[in-house]
Amino acid sequence: MTESTRTAEAVLARAHQRPLGRIPVLSVRPRVDCGAAPVKSVVQEEFEVSATVFREGHDAVNATLVLTAPDGTEEHRPMTLVSAGLDHWVGRACAGRTGTWSFRVEGWSDPYRTWEHDASIKVAAEVDTALMLEEGARVVERAIAEVERTPEQAQVLRDAVTALRDNTRPPMVRLEAGTSPEVEREMATRPLRDVVTPSAPVPWLVERDRALYGAWYEIFPRSEGAHQDEHGRWTSGTLRTAAQRLPAIAQMEFDVVYLTPVHPIGRVNRKGPNNTLEHTPEDPGSPYAIGSVEGGHDAIHPDLGTFADFDAFVAEAERLGLEVALDLALQCAPDHPWVKEHPEWFTTRADGSIAYAENPPKKYQDIYPLNFDNDPEGIYAAVRDVVQVWIDHGVRIFRVDNPHTKPVEFWQWLIADVAADYPDVIWLAEAFTRPAMMHTLAKVGFQQSYTYFAWRNARWELEEYLREVSGEAAAYMRPSFWPTTHDILTPYMQYGGPNAFRLRAAIAATAVPSYGIYAGYELVENVARPGAEEQIDNEKYQYKDRKWAEREPGGRKAGQTLAPYLKRLNEIRRAHPCLHWLRNLAIHHVDDENILAYSKRRTVDGRDDVIIVVANLDPHTTRESWLHLDMPALGMTWHDSFLAHDLITGDSWHWGEHNYIRLGRDTEPVHIVHVRRF
Repeated sequence: MTESTRTAEAVLARAHQRPLGRIPVLSVRPRVDCGAAPVKSVVQEEFEVSATVFREGHDAVNATLVLTAPDGTEEHRPMTLVSAGLDHWVGRACAGRTGTWSFRVEGWSDPYRTWEHDASIKVAAEVDTALMLEEGARVVERAIAEVERTPEQAQVLRDAVTALRDNTRPPMVRLEAGTSPEVEREMATRPLRDVVTPSAPVPWLVERDRALYGAWYEIFPRSEGAHQDEHGRWTSGTLRTAAQRLPAIAQMEFDVVYLTPVHPIGRVNRKGPNNTLEHTPEDPGSPYAIGSVEGGHDAIHPDLGTFADFDAFVAEAERLGLEVALDLALQCAPDHPWVKEHPEWFTTRADGSIAYAENPPKKYQDIYPLNFDNDPEGIYAAVRDVVQVWIDHGVRIFRVDNPHTKPVEFWQWLIADVAADYPDVIWLAEAFTRPAMMHTLAKVGFQQSYTYFAWRNARWELEEYLREVSGEAAAYMRPSFWPTTHDILTPYMQYGGPNAFRLRAAIAATAVPSYGIYAGYELVENVARPGAEEQIDNEKYQYKDRKWAEREPGGRKAGQTLAPYLKRLNEIRRAHPCLHWLRNLAIHHVDDENILAYSKRRTVDGRDDVIIVVANLDPHTTRESWLHLDMPALGMTWHDSFLAHDLITGDSWHWGEHNYIRLGRDTEPVHIVHVRRF
C-alpha cells in the first residue's frame, strides 16, 4: 500500500488521532472523566446535553440527541442552536425507567434547510427560479422516500412537491407552499439527514428517585426508649422501643430513618462519656467500635434485640412510608472476631501491637482500621458477605462511615457488585474530605455525599457552593446537606439559637433534594463539648433520653420543639416537584450581603412549579433589604408580576423584579415563596 492509498483510519492511527467524522461533533457535555464514569440521573429527571456542531462552507447543519435505553431502543430528540457564533447546541435528556443508558449527539447536514435558505434569497431576486423550485421538489421527494412516515404525514410533503412544480402558480406562491408551517413542522419532526456523524456514546446511569431526593432522620437506636432508674443506672433502648419512635418521624414527613451501627460493641479500650479513656461497666461505648465476643458486623447488639426485632423495625418503617438506612462502618474494636481470626487484615506495628485509628491529635484506641493491602481478596469477600446480610433483612440504603479512609477501588468494586443483583441499593458517603476524594467517590458509585454545607455560612460562601454542587458536578455527585450531625456542631449552630436551627434546616431542605436531620435537632441541642465542634455528652458514647413524651400535647414541655417546622418543610418539599431536582437552581441578588436568595423551577404537565427562597443568614438581627429577581429564571419577562405566597406564614405579596423584604428575629428568618401567576 502506497502513502497515497492508505486509509484515513490508518493515517490517523499513526498520528495518534481518532477520526473526527464528516460533521465535527465536539465537547459533548455532560461527560464524566471522558466517559470513564457514567453521567447520573433519576427517572424523569431532565438535564441539558450540549455539544459543538459545525461544518465547512455555508450548508445548513443540524444536531440530534439520541437516547439509548437498556434494551437498545432509541429515542431521537431535536437539539437547538443557542449560539450560532459558537456553534453551540443544546437538548434535553430524560429517561422513563432505571438502568444503564447512554446518549450521543449526531451532527448532520440538513439539505432541506440549505435549500430553504438559498431558495428564499434567489426566488425573491428572480435568480435561477425554476432551478431552485425543482431542487426543492427533489429534496422533499427524498424526504418522502428515505424517512419513515404515516400516509397522512407523507401527504403533507407530496402536496408540497406538487405545488413546487405547478407552473401555473407564481414562483413565490410555489415557494411558500414548499416552506409552509405544515411542511416546516414535518421536516423538523422527521428530518432528512445527510452525512450523519455520531459522537462517542456517553454512559448514563438512571436510578430510582431516592438516589436524588429524600429527607433523612438519624437516630441512635439504643437511645430511643433508654431510661435511668432512681440510682442512675441506664437501661438501653431496643429495636422494639426504637420502632415506637417511627410514627413521630413519619408524622414529620421524613422519607428515610437512618440507624447508626446496631452491632455488638467492643469492651477492650472502650471509651467513656465525652470520648474519655476511662469507662465503667455501665458505659455503653461507641457503636462505631464494632465487634465483641457477641459477634461483628453481621450481628446485632444483644441489648438491641434480635434479627426478628430488626425485621419488625423495618416492617414498621415500611408500613409508615419510611425507608431504613443502616450505617456501614468498616472498622473493628480490638475484640472483634476478625482481629483474632484474621490478624493479617490489620496493621502490625514494630512492637507487635495492632495500630489503632488516629487522626492527630485525635486518637481512637477503641478502633482498629482495616488494612486493605494485606489481604484485599479476603477483606472484599468478608465485607460483601456483611452487606448481603443486611440486604437480606430489608436494607436498601447504606450510609458509609468515612469511606475516604478505604481504597477507592474497593468501593468501585463493592458498589458495582451489589448493583449487579440489587440495583435499587443506595450508598451515602460520609466523606468530609478533600474535593478530589469526595468527587471520585461519587464517580465510582456513591449516589449521595455529605458536603461542606455545615461550614458554609456567609452568603458568598453559600452562593459559590450552591453553584458548584448544582453545576457540572451534579452530573455525577448528589450532595446531601446536614446542618448538624452526631460529629458536627459548628460555632454558628452553637451560638445562633433557634433561628439558626430554623434557617439552616430551611436552606438544607430547599437548596438540594437530599438533606438530613440528626435526632434532637428539633430540640435545638446546641451545647458543645469544650474545645470541640460536637455536642457535649455525645450520644456516640452514652445513652440520651430526650423524653419525647414531654414535648407532646399535654406534656410539661409541649410546644418547645421545632418538629412542626420540620414537618412543614417536608410537606413543602413533597408538594413541590421543583425541589426534587438539583440542577434547576438559580441565584438572585439581594442588596444586603447577609441575605441569600435562590429559586427552583420545574415544568410539570405543562405548568411551571417555582419556589423562591429568601434567607436572612444573620440569626441575631432583623434585616430589611431589596430583593432583585432574575425574572427569566422564573419563566417570566422582566416586566411580569406575580403573587408571592409564603408557604411558612401564609402571607402573600404582589412581587415583580424588585421587592422589599424583612426577615429576622422578630419575624421569620426565611421566606419560602410559591410563585402564583395572575
